[in-house]
Amino acid sequence: MKHALITAGTKGLGRKVTEHFLQKGYAVTVNYRSDEETVSKLRSIWEQYSDRLLFVKGDVTKKEDLQHLAAESLKRFGRIDCLVNNAGPYIFSRKKLADYTEDEWEEMILGNLSAVFYLFKLTVKTMREQRFGRIITYGFQDADHAPGWVYRSAFSAAKVGLVSLTKTIALEEAEYGITANMICPGNILGEMKEADISYAKKIRDPETPVGRSGTGEDIARLVTFLCEEDSDMVTGSVISVTGGRDVINRYRK
Repeated sequence: MKHALITAGTKGLGRKVTEHFLQKGYAVTVNYRSDEETVSKLRSIWEQYSDRLLFVKGDVTKKEDLQHLAAESLKRFGRIDCLVNNAGPYIFSRKKLADYTEDEWEEMILGNLSAVFYLFKLTVKTMREQRFGRIITYGFQDADHAPGWVYRSAFSAAKVGLVSLTKTIALEEAEYGITANMICPGNILGEMKEADISYAKKIRDPETPVGRSGTGEDIARLVTFLCEEDSDMVTGSVISVTGGRDVINRYRK
C-alpha cells in the first residue's frame, strides 16, 4: 500500500487532497498545526479509513516538528511514496515589502521554502531505497517566470525560489524514480477550497474564463495524477490551475 504524507491536510485544499488519496486506497499521514477540534471531526468522518490514516501535529516552520512528522510517518507505515507540501503560510493583509516585519519575512521563507527542503531531506533516503517517490510543491501563477507580485513580496520570493528547488530535485532524483512537480492554484477562495467540481459548475463565475471557480477537487485530481506510477514522464513541471484567470496583480493601482 502506497503512503502519502500531506502537510496542512485537514483544511482547505489539503483536506480535499487527503480525501482523494484515501479514496484511492493510499495510507495517509496528515499534518496539522493546532486545530484539534477539526481533527476530532475528521476522525469520525473518515472512520472507515482509520487503519490507514495518521494525524500528526506540528508547525512546518519548526524543524523539530518536521523531524517528528517524518519519523512518526515512517514508524506507522514503513514507507513514504508521496510528499505533498500543501502547507504554505500566507499574509492576507496588503502591505509593501518595506512594511514587513522581520518575523513576517522569516515565517514566509521558513514555511514556504525551507520546510520543503527539510522534509525533502527527511524523506528522500526512503524514496531512493524504494526507487520511487513523488514530491509535490505549490506555487502561484507564473511563478516560474519570477514576476513581481504587489503586496505579496515575501510569499512570492519564497515560491519563486521553490520553483528552482522543485526543478532541481526533479533533475537530481530522476535516476531514483523520484519526480517533483509544482502546482499553482488559481483564485480558490472560501468554501470552494473544500468543494467538488460538480458544485462549482452550478455557480457562474464571470471573472474566470472557463465560467466557474476552481475547487479543492481540481487540485486534488492533479496531485493524485502526478503521484501515479505511470506519471513519471511529468517531472520538473510548473502547472497552473487557474481556469484562465489572471490571479496576480489584479489590484495594482
